[in-house]
Amino acid sequence: MTHHKTHSQPKLPTRDRVLDAAERLLAVGSAAFSMRELAEEAGVSFATPFNQFGSKAAIMLALSARLIASMQQKFAQASLPDTASARALLAVDIAVSVMLAAPGVNRAIMAAIGAPSDDPGEVSSRSAALWAEAFGDGKALLPATRPLALAILPNQLATAFRGVLSFWTAGEIPDRLLKKRARAAAATVLLGFVSREDRIHLICLLQEVS
Repeated sequence: MTHHKTHSQPKLPTRDRVLDAAERLLAVGSAAFSMRELAEEAGVSFATPFNQFGSKAAIMLALSARLIASMQQKFAQASLPDTASARALLAVDIAVSVMLAAPGVNRAIMAAIGAPSDDPGEVSSRSAALWAEAFGDGKALLPATRPLALAILPNQLATAFRGVLSFWTAGEIPDRLLKKRARAAAATVLLGFVSREDRIHLICLLQEVS
């Protein structure tokens, strides 16, 4: 128990109080916390987390949605490069920085949402929306395949990034290599759709991790 109750802080909406409490429990290594422990940490009744979310699995999905929303917010506030590939790599860098801001907590979230569930949530579509925003109108993508790229690359980048995160969550990719591996995964997906100049840059990026 962290003993930093949200009821001693400025009052937040109940839903946020529950999610904040879940993050605090994860931060101290209590990934197996019970809903009763969560309610106590949040300073709410035992029924409140159930009423707000329905299940612990749904709480973990809501924490994942929070992470992606944070990535989107930081990307919206960033100074954006011109080309679609550079913007996609910036989105990767921002996403990695969000994950590494609290690696223990975020590994626990990733592990939880990777487990089978009756309600798989919308993690894939939320993640794809971030990459779609990064591509914008597809500037500097090859004109002949630009419509195809804009249609498929957001989902492919979401899949590639999730794959890298799965190995990071399992401890096979250390924190210090997460950005490099995530950029390499994105570069590999982008290679067939960018201009010659951008392709040379992406190949150089890949050579750094070979």
